[in-house]
Amino acid sequence: MPLGSTETEVAEDTLLDTATADGWQLVLYNDEHNSFDHVIEMLIEVCGHDATQAEQCAVLVHFKGKCTVMSGAYDDLEPKCTKLLSADLTAEIEA
Repeated sequence: MPLGSTETEVAEDTLLDTATADGWQLVLYNDEHNSFDHVIEMLIEVCGHDATQAEQCAVLVHFKGKCTVMSGAYDDLEPKCTKLLSADLTAEIEA
């Protein structure tokens, strides 16, 4: 489903509203082997995203190469990062 630049900007603005600059960020990176459906399912399951938020993150990861999918305390993000990695996604926690 192709998105225009205006729709992509709206998706970015929505995500920025949900992420804070405080603490740590769980960042998901693009790869060449996972489907959009798998990424969306994992964001819903692991990060507690609703379907719309998960789809927006997947689109941003695809077009921008990465996306902050959660922010918060390191101890809260670490198990989520581990689950994403176990699901064959590429993720890391950044300051």
